Parts: sequence; C-alpha cells; structure tokens
Amino acid sequence: MPSTQPILAITSGEPAGIGPDICLTLARTKLPCRCVVLGDKPLLASRAQQLGYPIAISDYQTNQTPAPGTLEVLHIPLAAPCHAGKLDSANARYVLALLDRAYAGICQGEFAGMVTAPLHKGIINDAGIPFSGHTEYLAAISHTEQVVMMLAGNGLRVALATTHLPLKDIAAAITRPLLHQVLHILHTDLQTKFGIARPTILVAGLNPHAGEQGHLGWEEIQIIEPELQALRAQGLDVRGPYPADTLFQPFLLKDADAVLAMYHDQGLPVLKYASFGQGVNITLGLPFIRTSVDHGTALDLAGTGRADHGSLLTAIQTALGMAEHWQRHRTTR
Repeated sequence: MPSTQPILAITSGEPAGIGPDICLTLARTKLPCRCVVLGDKPLLASRAQQLGYPIAISDYQTNQTPAPGTLEVLHIPLAAPCHAGKLDSANARYVLALLDRAYAGICQGEFAGMVTAPLHKGIINDAGIPFSGHTEYLAAISHTEQVVMMLAGNGLRVALATTHLPLKDIAAAITRPLLHQVLHILHTDLQTKFGIARPTILVAGLNPHAGEQGHLGWEEIQIIEPELQALRAQGLDVRGPYPADTLFQPFLLKDADAVLAMYHDQGLPVLKYASFGQGVNITLGLPFIRTSVDHGTALDLAGTGRADHGSLLTAIQTALGMAEHWQRHRTTR
C-alpha cells in the first residue's frame, strides 16, 4: 500500500551503544508516523536476537508502508564488525554516513525530519575526524551559520547561548552579536516550528545573582541587558536577565515559552532533573527538523535489554509536531 504518512529518518547512532537497542523497540510500539531506521541491517538483526526481540525487519521502500510490527530499515553497512559495548573507531565514518543519508533524504523531500540516537564523540575524534557533536556537524553540512541547542521536557524548554565550551571560555563567548543571533533563532523557531505566535523568553544572567549590579560581574550590565533592550525594541518578548538560581520557579515559568541559559551546565541540570529519560534534544536554526534523545550511548547497557526508549519516543513525537508546524509555515508564507 502506498504511504501517505510523513516519514521520519531515525539514525541508529553509535553501533556499540544503545542506539540500535532503542531503535529495535520501535517495531513493538504504536508510532504517530512512519519511522525508518537508518543503520546496518545485519547488526540490527543480530542485536534483536541478542535481546530476544522476535521482530521482523524489512527493507525500506519509499512508497510502500511495511506491515505492522515490522522494523523498516534503510541499510547502511558497517565498516567493521561490531559488538555491543565495544567501541571501534573503524565505524566512525559509518556513524556520520547515517547523518549524511538522513540529511540527503530531507533535502530531496523524502523525509520530513530526522531523529538521532546517541553517538560517541570521542571515538569519532579517535578516528582522526574533528567532531564536536551532532549539532555542529548538521550545521556544517547544511551550511547553517548559527544553530541553537534546546532541550525540552515536562513542559519546560531550555535553550543555550553556548554549548560545549570549557567554563573558563564562556564569559568571553557571551557577546551582543551572539545573543542577538541566538535569541532571534529561538524566537523564530518557536513561531515557525512550535506554532507559538508571540513567544515569551526568559533569559538567565551569566554571573551569580545576575551580577548583583556589577559586584559579581559586569556582563549583565555591559552585554546582556543592552541586547535585551534592543531586542525588545524590535518586538521580541525577552525578559531578564534573571539570576539562574531563582529563574526556574513555577511563578516565573508559567508565562514563559522557553528559557535561554548562558551555558550548558547552567540550564541543563534543571531540565534533566525534571525530565531525564523523557526529554528531547532539539537543534534550532537548521532549515529542517532535527530532534534527538537526551542521553548518551550507555555502552554498559547495550545488548542487555535495560535501555529505556522513552526519550526516543518523545523525540519522535516532538519531531512530528515540529514538522507539521514547519510545513504549515512554509505553505502559508
């Protein structure tokens, strides 16, 4: 039967981790749309046998919907044999090939978006490939100048002004041009990919107590506050800067659509405490939809059957909702 459902590409990530395990559970789950797993078909079949999952695996065919209870796989071959829990740098390019194929399918209109299972940054770098993460890689292959990392879960959305930087480098990275770009991307994507007509964004300060009038740092006075004033003059509803230790309170969050934290470990511990295992990582600013799980490769759980697929399901549901808003926005422009 020809398919009329939107198709999401699900990249299975690091083959030695839990990515293949959680992807296999999709065959036994009622999904909101058609999902195609990108990965090595024999690896997935072997992992299913190891886990004791009696599922059928079929080859992906663009215009043919698979039978219920079947895992639809777009086969991309491993470079080297893989065993659960054992990393091998020989498969680094395989992991990147999954992303390349998902992106190519999006560009061709084949996929409505991509959902990514976790990869292992260290083993990709060990293979001699400079790599800092999904977010940066997808920005590079799509020629996107600036992207924004946002995690969502349990009704909370937290975006980051900076991502994977050493703590000593963060203050120098917080500039007015950066905040201008990041907040415009966050505002625009909340409108176009989440359907929020007038987003309200709460912005954290960089320093303790948001600088305490300069006694604990000048970044709020010299950089953050002036940029927020300029953005408000342009019509954006951006509020703050707020002290990060009191920002995540219900009375503030109840009217907010998102929070912008200045750095990774300022905002994400709160989000992950609230929703770990059910959260989703979202890349904003890309010209397509990309979501991901909120956890890592969990090598010690690979092949054991103890991996939780909840975050993957949330990422799929989020990607589908974003894709629907994004499609409506593009057709009504």
